[in-house]
Amino acid sequence: MLKRPIIFLFPVLLLMLVACQSGEDKAPSDTQAQAPAIGLHEATFLGDAQAVGAHIAAGTDLNAKDQYGSTALQVAATFGKTEVAKLLIEGGADLNIQNGEGSTPLHTAAFLCRQEIVQALLAAGADTDIRNNYGATARESVVGPFAEVKVAYDELSKALGPLGLKLDYDYLQTTRPLIAEMILANGQ
Repeated sequence: MLKRPIIFLFPVLLLMLVACQSGEDKAPSDTQAQAPAIGLHEATFLGDAQAVGAHIAAGTDLNAKDQYGSTALQVAATFGKTEVAKLLIEGGADLNIQNGEGSTPLHTAAFLCRQEIVQALLAAGADTDIRNNYGATARESVVGPFAEVKVAYDELSKALGPLGLKLDYDYLQTTRPLIAEMILANGQ
């Protein structure tokens, strides 16, 4: 039952992260563009592709983690920020980095049925064999019956809904098998 308190702490910490820039920017050099004032995680959360592009140009560490071990690419996958996710992928973000629960951006995008992000991650070479702390690969997180994981979606919706996460259960139920097939066709 430790998962429930952790899920509820995520929004609080995400808000703290957004409110207080974590100093993730590198100092600019003479030949390097300067990073924008908005932090990378915050820009990602807001879907600010221009600011994320500026961070990439400035050499900001795209793999910097928040307090839960999530990178900006994880945040983009969670909140469905497809344009930003693609920028981060093209900018060299680590596709296989794991968050505090051992999930990669592919795990997150697959579980939340972010088709375009899953496709972009697969096309860029994301590893489909990595297992999270629960022992599941990204594909395994979407192959089971929806009824068995609905409670996880309920908890995510409750915890992250106030931050803008919107889950369409009909879409999730219909799309989970398609995501599993996409990953299977790519090698798992």
